[in-house]
Amino acid sequence: MTTSNHSIDDAPLTTFHKKLTAYSSGGPFIDGYALTIIGIALITLEPAMALSTTEVGLVGAASLIGVFVGGGVFGYVTDKVGRQVMYIADLVVLAATSILTAFATDVWQILVLRFVLGVAIGADYPIATSLLTEFLPRRVRGRMIGATFVVWAVGAAVAYLVGFALRDFGPDAWRWMLASPALFAVITLLLRLGTPESPRWLLSKGRTEEARVAIKTVYGDAYDVTDLPDERAVATSYWTVFRRPYLKRTAFVAVFWTAQVIPMFAVYTFGPDLLESFGLTGDANTYGGSTLIAALFVVGGIPGLYLVERIGRRPLLLWSFVVAGAALLVPAVIPGVPGWLFFAALAVFAVSSGASNFLQVVYPNELFPTEVRATAVGVGTALSRIGSALGTYLMPFALQLGAPTALLAGAAVTLIGFVVTASWGTETRGRSLSETSASGSEIGGTAQPDLIQEPRQ
Repeated sequence: MTTSNHSIDDAPLTTFHKKLTAYSSGGPFIDGYALTIIGIALITLEPAMALSTTEVGLVGAASLIGVFVGGGVFGYVTDKVGRQVMYIADLVVLAATSILTAFATDVWQILVLRFVLGVAIGADYPIATSLLTEFLPRRVRGRMIGATFVVWAVGAAVAYLVGFALRDFGPDAWRWMLASPALFAVITLLLRLGTPESPRWLLSKGRTEEARVAIKTVYGDAYDVTDLPDERAVATSYWTVFRRPYLKRTAFVAVFWTAQVIPMFAVYTFGPDLLESFGLTGDANTYGGSTLIAALFVVGGIPGLYLVERIGRRPLLLWSFVVAGAALLVPAVIPGVPGWLFFAALAVFAVSSGASNFLQVVYPNELFPTEVRATAVGVGTALSRIGSALGTYLMPFALQLGAPTALLAGAAVTLIGFVVTASWGTETRGRSLSETSASGSEIGGTAQPDLIQEPRQ
């Protein structure tokens, strides 16, 4: 075996890394687009199929329930069969279900297809981010992984623009809207063709020669498998993430992720309804206002990607919970708040939320070892979607009680996220994957054998 004096964790950032980041961003883009376009499609879908309040909630939540299944199941499958094959397969399913939705004739068909769409979306989180994580140098890992997730908000903003463009297509405009994710899925699929398998995953499965070929293809002849000394052949078990020491890491990821996505999905899915409830009506407000708010999630991500490598993961997450919670609380507690102030509050929420939402994929990829990395991201995705699906389903009922009630609930959820992060969060900035994911490692300069300390008896 050839010996070298390099470390892949400290390898130079190359064109390959940048392309892989761009191609991996396709999944989150489609996620943001597909999960947002449903809120706009409901404007014509609801009267076209005479949907009840319950059916509206189910249509909005169906894909989120699918994400729960897709993440929970296919993260583990990705750890078993590999990142490369799943990197392509989930996009085929995503494109096919989007096209089929355009031909639905009953609400149950839409529910089933949106569920399957969600399964494909949920699968892409662990597939794409684990593959990307295992190739990136540590000094840019948080920023590059985070960039893929900031694109989620770009997809959401594009969805509002497409919805606005298709709004005059008559009572069947919703069909075009729900079929449109297929276009982005096909483009992303074509770009991903030819992506090599993760050498870390290959080594974890004992496929040393294949790992060597992948390393030299990406990094050059100066690198070899010896530059990943901590990767060893191990068995993948789904239950590893639910056992010590990883159970506490799983709980931390699931709770903070859930606390971020519940209010975020409520704003995205029912943004037009929220704006109308505060008197902001007409296309300029419902479409234009929603598009601007979606764009502000992207704006928030820009300083967030800088800060994540400057101040670290934990401080960024804590401060974003504080600001986002306050932004939701203000219009909830001020009686008769004017529409402009409500819009400003949503704008602040979008910027602060966008500044740290990408930590949903950064943290689990850094806190778990290669043999269960995709499983951990998938489980985090799945558990977070329980709350987001429930919140999306209940949102129409909350709006019947008044928008302030819905906003107050969102503020309470962000408070939970802050408390859990303050109690259980840890810092992984600047550490190698072997250091951040190892049981018994020291993270953030403090010995933490279980990462989140047990309370003293």
